[in-house]
Amino acid sequence: MNDQRNLFLAIAVSVAIMIGWQYFLPPAPPPPPAQQSAAQADGRPSPSTAPAAPSSGGTAMAPQVPGAPGPVAATAASRSAALGKSGRVAIKTPAVHGSIALTGARIDDLTLVRYRETPDGASPEINLLSPAGSPEPYWAEFGWVPADSSVKVPGTDSVWTLQSGGELTPATPVVLTWDNGEGLRFVRTYSVDADYMFTIGQRVENHGAAPVTLHPFALLARTGTPKVEGMYILHEGPLGVFDGTLKELKYDDLKKEGTARLKTTGGWAGITDKYWLAALVPPGKTEVTGRFVHQRLDNADRFQVDYLASARVVEPGKSAEAGFHLFAGAKQVSLLDGYSEKLGIDRFDLAIDFGWFYFLTKPFFYLLQILHTSLGNMGLAILALTVLLKLAMFPLANKSYVAMSKMKKLQPQVQALQARFGDDKVRLQQEMMALYKAEKVNPVSGCLPILIQIPVFFALYKVLFVTIEMRHAPFYGWISDLSAQDPTNIFTLFGLIPWTPPSIMHLGIWPLIMGLTMYLQQKLNPQPTDPVQAKMMQFLPVVFTFLLANFASGLVIYWAWSNTLSILQQWVIMRKVEEGKS
Repeated sequence: MNDQRNLFLAIAVSVAIMIGWQYFLPPAPPPPPAQQSAAQADGRPSPSTAPAAPSSGGTAMAPQVPGAPGPVAATAASRSAALGKSGRVAIKTPAVHGSIALTGARIDDLTLVRYRETPDGASPEINLLSPAGSPEPYWAEFGWVPADSSVKVPGTDSVWTLQSGGELTPATPVVLTWDNGEGLRFVRTYSVDADYMFTIGQRVENHGAAPVTLHPFALLARTGTPKVEGMYILHEGPLGVFDGTLKELKYDDLKKEGTARLKTTGGWAGITDKYWLAALVPPGKTEVTGRFVHQRLDNADRFQVDYLASARVVEPGKSAEAGFHLFAGAKQVSLLDGYSEKLGIDRFDLAIDFGWFYFLTKPFFYLLQILHTSLGNMGLAILALTVLLKLAMFPLANKSYVAMSKMKKLQPQVQALQARFGDDKVRLQQEMMALYKAEKVNPVSGCLPILIQIPVFFALYKVLFVTIEMRHAPFYGWISDLSAQDPTNIFTLFGLIPWTPPSIMHLGIWPLIMGLTMYLQQKLNPQPTDPVQAKMMQFLPVVFTFLLANFASGLVIYWAWSNTLSILQQWVIMRKVEEGKS
């Protein structure tokens, strides 16, 4: 077995994986605009149609779910103008600002107090939910679907009455009421904690003479396809846990599928962005029908996630109740884990895309949080984590570096064998293996540090890329956001030349440092005896430098620091080998 070939192949595989994931597997382009969605073309229900429910007479029908996105105006109003079209009840908590619309009783106005659009603390708060008629409508709505369509229930245009609570806070719930004028009175209670969990309780009172059958529902409606990161390793779009299984749908996939319907007991469903999540949580012990729906009307994409619960029969003089939770906020790991335990929400942490290396990614995250708490800076936490990882892999890495140092020491003898048996490949292999055996060198062990670093690299990349705790986390100097690329660029002379080069020409200081450390580390390794392989290996530091230039700066810092520690370790081992101590 050729040792240099193994080393080259190991590095080539790592490059192929990184380049393939980052550049050669982009998300599929969106389908061309169409006047009808696939769901409309084949007769599937539109977003405004709930799953079939039995009527009071026992025949099946398809009731309409109120609150589905309505027609889009040719020109959307500003967010503030859209908010002004309805009376409102303010929402004020330590984590969110917003309001509930009295028309439709929607939660359609929510901004996140603790998060800003840029690292500048004076920049606007993140907008999460917005009302219909605004540029990016996105809201949550709750209500009842009648089995008999002649029964009047509150709809999207119904104006509710504020019965109690001047504003919604963690200490003061809000109660709204609506009367259909035919014996049914609807009462809705909103409460919220100090973070991002809303609780919506619904009660219907039957003051009429006949029983009515109603299905409670909850929905999230979003108009327009949001801008996504476009990364293969990150899911953005509809998702949920149904009977313990995670279901993820990309926006483009849902556009093709039209409607996905799943029954579940417990779990949750919603729409996720990279850092933000709106999710509905049904009652944990009752079976509900959940749906992901897409429809295209008025040249706009409509996405909806909804639940329809089992029927409630409300006898005269009686009442019925139903409730849902709504999470609307930042995907903080500790919060999601806390809600999962407190409210019994099944696998709520899967809203964060920890990926294939989940068994590494989440422990890395918690370890980084501990180090961050101790050191006070996320960049220092990354450096400390790198040291801990090096210590954990020290025995294996030490053995590998000893093998590589011995192989480098044997380079003159290997070259002599090549000169002697260059025309006889079989004999050359035999002589080289005999040499390695005599010197007690395992050529394969030199590949192990590289192979081990691949899952570690991607697990840490996931942590830095998908967790909100890394967002806008500063380091020292010019790095104000460890989750973003190094803002400096050698091609603008680090800001002296006022122009914006293409992304392929973005090369900051930390990627250059990383490339230098990789070059120095390569010089300590035995060089390939094949001239072609040797030249290709020389280009690898350059390839990696440009490849990682657009990655999160925290990841580049980790890679540069890891290389530096490896260089130090390998240099010490080489000195010992040269002195005959190993």
